[in-house]
Amino acid sequence: DQLFQIIKSKLAPGDALGYVLSETLHISMDAAYRRMRNETALTIDELKRLCKTFDISFDSLILQQKTNVIFRYTPLNAYDFSLESYLEGILEAFERLRHLEDPKIMLTINNTHFFQLLNFPQLVRFKLFFWAKTHLQIPDYKNVLFRHEKTSDRAFELGKSILQSYNTIPSVEIFDPELMRGFLRQIHYYYKSNQFEDPSYALFLCDRLLMFSAHLREQAGYGKKFIYGQELPSEGNKFEMYLNETINSDSTIYYSGKETSGIFLTHNIMNYLQTVDKKYVLDSKQILDKQLANSSLISEINEKERNNYFFEFEKMILSFRKKIEADLEF
Repeated sequence: DQLFQIIKSKLAPGDALGYVLSETLHISMDAAYRRMRNETALTIDELKRLCKTFDISFDSLILQQKTNVIFRYTPLNAYDFSLESYLEGILEAFERLRHLEDPKIMLTINNTHFFQLLNFPQLVRFKLFFWAKTHLQIPDYKNVLFRHEKTSDRAFELGKSILQSYNTIPSVEIFDPELMRGFLRQIHYYYKSNQFEDPSYALFLCDRLLMFSAHLREQAGYGKKFIYGQELPSEGNKFEMYLNETINSDSTIYYSGKETSGIFLTHNIMNYLQTVDKKYVLDSKQILDKQLANSSLISEINEKERNNYFFEFEKMILSFRKKIEADLEF
């Protein structure tokens, strides 16, 4: 059951487990369904073929204990660190979520809300450039300054597709007072260390963050997600925004459908882990529920608290902007 659950989580949207088993093992559909129902045991050769095809460690699977969890991840060397390749991986994951029956997501925002950031491609482009050059120190970025240029048509369409998938899935999201503070420090760091080809571009990014704040505030007010510049949807796109007044220690995405649930965790700066381990997912969901219980709903209701949250956020952005502006004038 666990093996089939892992395989199912790796299938492309629209692929049926029975058909995939039939094609992979070269057996009839009836034989595939007998294996799915545990009426016929898998042979060792069949196990080997499935584990090899879907990159599953069978040793880890049969030696599972309460303290052992199987995670999936994409090795960093699998990326070419372009905006396009990074977005393709995220879109693939979201398309799987979107095609679940009755999908829902719950997430904690630890500093950067990457999905909402996609409303403003220039901010995403800067974020990935900073990761690649400063944190991961990719050789191709070593002597390159960040400069103003449009994202490619491919990257723009990928970002838009991710947003559309994210927007169609009802979400419960927990924010904290540190929203985008680290992102602003990155802008300021690049400005002070002369990493912008045009230093005034730092002001442009700050202005885009003000637009990001205004759009997020509007979505929270309506309780619906929608792409910047487009009309508010008449139905669906449910967005519940909660404020945790302390701090979110990490970024966790819990997803669920009618028949499955799982967890995504960010790690190694820009990578992410995924698991469908039932015990781990249940434990994580219980922690998220407790965190939610200690947070305040600020979407649709609690206008005063919502306005104060965004006022403080925008005040922080303007403070960073004034520092850069004063230095440029000097």
